[in-house]
Amino acid sequence: MSLIRHKAFTAFQTQFQSSHGALRDPHVRALAWLLTSPNLLDAHAGRWQGAIAALDDMPGVPRTDAWLKALDADPAALHAVVARQPTGRLGRYAEQLLGFYLRQHGRLFANNVQIRANANQTVGEFDFLLHDPGAAALIHWEFATKFYLLESQRAQPQADCFVGPNLVDTLGAKMGKIMNRQLKLSHHPAAQAYLTLPVSRAEALVKGWLFYHDPAVTLAPAMGVTVDHCRGFWCTRAELAADEGFSGMRYAILPRLHWLAPARLALGATLSPDALLAGLPDLCANDAGPVLIAALTCEGDAAIESSRGFVVPDDWRGRAAQRAQHALVKSVS
Repeated sequence: MSLIRHKAFTAFQTQFQSSHGALRDPHVRALAWLLTSPNLLDAHAGRWQGAIAALDDMPGVPRTDAWLKALDADPAALHAVVARQPTGRLGRYAEQLLGFYLRQHGRLFANNVQIRANANQTVGEFDFLLHDPGAAALIHWEFATKFYLLESQRAQPQADCFVGPNLVDTLGAKMGKIMNRQLKLSHHPAAQAYLTLPVSRAEALVKGWLFYHDPAVTLAPAMGVTVDHCRGFWCTRAELAADEGFSGMRYAILPRLHWLAPARLALGATLSPDALLAGLPDLCANDAGPVLIAALTCEGDAAIESSRGFVVPDDWRGRAAQRAQHALVKSVS
């Protein structure tokens, strides 16, 4: 079995190429992914109690594909927004892209509004406040782009079994924080001084990719993750080299700000299998973390992502299991 070529890990890339393959600008492609990829959380799952935002439910907004094509032909305005506040943080970059889209279509009231109880205490931050077209009110969106690897071999993994590549958080912990704290920010007394209109509803917009060591794993509907979420693989360096689909493809190591959309690269910017293995950082170092790579197929003068995955240090799974167990214990205590 080849993780690199497995249909579970190539489905979204095929879909994206069919719909948005003509887009060339990297920032526009990243925005296209934000706007058209499946939400990570299932809006119909009972556990979210209707608090999941939907980008495709925006009355009066022009068709996204036509707007993206026009933007790709002249992306100067988007480039200016990204250049205005350069960042190395993927979450902040994604906020810049989404804020540009919402502002362009007249839905944005304010974004990144910090709420302080006093000069020394920050209560929280409204990621996005949108005009509610149906009322003289605002909609609060809590926005996140997340990447998690499933470390567990359990038959029915839980949300806390999805661990961030840097082992800082888990999917379960992140969702608990959003739903139980961040979406309730407008109810805090300190927030009233910052709101000129009432907040009619608060919703989570969560995009991302989940990565699996076993492509056959299925998630229980009760977890609340969309069935068609963006998927990738994870493996060790030795497993990558031994994968039966490893040879015959081109590769790239993806910098963090290129993690959102499927990659499109010039052929000269890609790596052979041997060059990829040689170019991977020292995964045996004490501070080594997983590295995200893209497997690419050649189409004309370009290389198009067909799948993606994290190459992890040999001891990563053990450390990830400890992190997940700590989160599981904390969630029931």
